Amino acid sequence: MATIASASLSAPAHATAGLAKPLAELRAFWRQFIARAFHPYRPELHYMRGPGPAWRAKHPGRLN
Repeated sequence: MATIASASLSAPAHATAGLAKPLAELRAFWRQFIARAFHPYRPELHYMRGPGPAWRAKHPGRLN
């Protein structure tokens, strides 16, 4: 039976991942911060003002 042995002289792949993870987390934090801080949705522009004509047609005799 033959055995195969190999020796690797290069740096392991996980050594560079140690630096990439904090940078990815920092990038994700800032992306989420910017998205939340400058979100264009303004709920005060989209609020409901009460029942409309369709509701009044379905519910005759009731006030709001």
